[in-house]
Amino acid sequence: MLKSASPSFAASLRSVLPESVFGEIQPRHRDEPRGHMRGKAGVLLLPSSTEQIAEIVRRAAAARVGIVPFGGGTGLVGGQVLPSGPDPVILSMERYARIREVDLDDGVLVTDAGAILADVQSAASDAGRIFPLSMASEGSCQIGGNLATNAGGMQVVRYGTARDLCLGLEAVLPDGSVFDGLHRLRKNNTGYDLKNLLIGSEGSLGVITSAVLRVDIPPGDSMSVLASISSPADAVDLFRKAKERLGNAVAVFELIRGTGFDFLREVRPDVRLPLPDSDWLVLAEFGDVTGSDLQGRIEGLMFAEIEAGRIVDAVVAQSIAQQHELRSLREMIPEANRLVGAIASHDISVPISRVSEFIEKGMEVSELFGPLRINCFGHVGDGNLHFNVFPPHGCGPEELAVLRESREAISEYIHELAYRCHGSFSAEHGIGRLKANELRRYGNPAGVEAMKKIKASLDPFGIMNPGAVLPPPLQD
Repeated sequence: MLKSASPSFAASLRSVLPESVFGEIQPRHRDEPRGHMRGKAGVLLLPSSTEQIAEIVRRAAAARVGIVPFGGGTGLVGGQVLPSGPDPVILSMERYARIREVDLDDGVLVTDAGAILADVQSAASDAGRIFPLSMASEGSCQIGGNLATNAGGMQVVRYGTARDLCLGLEAVLPDGSVFDGLHRLRKNNTGYDLKNLLIGSEGSLGVITSAVLRVDIPPGDSMSVLASISSPADAVDLFRKAKERLGNAVAVFELIRGTGFDFLREVRPDVRLPLPDSDWLVLAEFGDVTGSDLQGRIEGLMFAEIEAGRIVDAVVAQSIAQQHELRSLREMIPEANRLVGAIASHDISVPISRVSEFIEKGMEVSELFGPLRINCFGHVGDGNLHFNVFPPHGCGPEELAVLRESREAISEYIHELAYRCHGSFSAEHGIGRLKANELRRYGNPAGVEAMKKIKASLDPFGIMNPGAVLPPPLQD
């Protein structure tokens, strides 16, 4: 049974930690970004070294006090806030943010977990390399949180998820011991892969403190295309053709429903929207380090697809600034969604071959649950879709209240559909607390049982991010 972070517990910490480690809890430490839950207050600690983190964890384990690791606070499944139970330690990593080095021989960047993703990208760029993990929240999310949730972003099709971009890491385990795995090896078959066990565990098995990240040579040539298409099926077909013709030069391949642009018009009328009247669009980015005729190969693909009728219209970025402008349109869609206000949001993945089927059947929620607007967008290249459901334009308070009563039923329909398509109810945001019960419904029983045993073995007192990933009944 966990206990609260009491004044006496705080006093025991003050006896061994500098006063600078103690902070004042702000709303951002307690509020889930979309307002779905509010976390409990406790003791906010802002350590600046692995040794301080280890001391905090050792004392929390001895006192049976829960620890909630806190990164940038951008997670959308409640993994960073504890809404019930004893008051926890909120362990913020923001002061442990040093980028230590970029080593070009090993092709790595070594950083502490609290570093902002955009700063990691900048450090790699300053050394003539790229760190390709990229997402809309990169100006505030932290690399430790990216690893803890195995974040994906838009360039997974070429570079993989955060897991694929990490060679080694350091972490403090639930008993306060330090796992030092900060190696730079591409090959290391020395037993169980503890690094990959910790990546994606959302702080439930330990606190990631530092990491060795892969950096890559930036493409010499790059191009971006925004194309209007007729259907998601055409997007899947276009992606296959692009991979056949261009191979690893395909870096980004995004599907955007025209509703996303409608929402941008609604909340950001100042934004210029190319191809604004399209039902479906594809945003594709290509990059090549070989110096081959990238432009010619892309133009050949585009002309062939236009002649085949799969591309209705297209805009090609003519400069780096225009490439950034096209990507920014895609990155503004989640914020527009938030301002419009969704009834239910879903982060799912299905096999690429089932993307069109999932979307077609998913659209039926507007027939089953009322006059709803659906904004579906995401990463065709890895099958990850954000399927978000909104009230009709001009919806009054009473109608909105009725529609919101259907939230759980809508989510059950979408998650069940993803399951039937051999997909996942969680793709790149993790499980957190908001989706913990879905694991009970859709998780493989043998896999869930193994997860329970791993959790019990590494964290027998259940202090690490209690209630995240595995809900309490599954931890018993």
